[in-house]
Amino acid sequence: MRERFLKEALKEARRALEAGEVPVGCVVVMDEEVISSAHNLTQHTGDPTAHAEIIALRNASEALGNWRLENCSVYITLEPCIMCAYALVLARVREVIFGAVDEKHGGVMSLYSIFDDPRLNHHVRWVYYPLDECGKIISDFFRERR
Repeated sequence: MRERFLKEALKEARRALEAGEVPVGCVVVMDEEVISSAHNLTQHTGDPTAHAEIIALRNASEALGNWRLENCSVYITLEPCIMCAYALVLARVREVIFGAVDEKHGGVMSLYSIFDDPRLNHHVRWVYYPLDECGKIISDFFRERR
């Protein structure tokens, strides 16, 4: 299952790449069904918060008519940044699965451990599920930019 939904997130990451965005994709899943999907749109919107996770959370909340996404799993191609990690906590998601680490901005295991912080009232289960394609799309993107 994990790989299936990470591949759905990769489709979104490819859409971001085609649009000139940092290629990150995200899907929100409930009862084994994708209820929301998104990719980064910061360049397109001029909004620094238009990360794939934020957009996917907004869309999922709208689709469900509830900001609490307690029965949802979120699949992301890249480890969430600090902003997105905390948004996932606020949304009360059940779990997050990501396919590549973000050593410069990661808010789950690389730089910070927001999901595991005992001071927070909600803890998100998380799984780093390495998927070569997730790491490759982001590393290729930045290699070409340099």
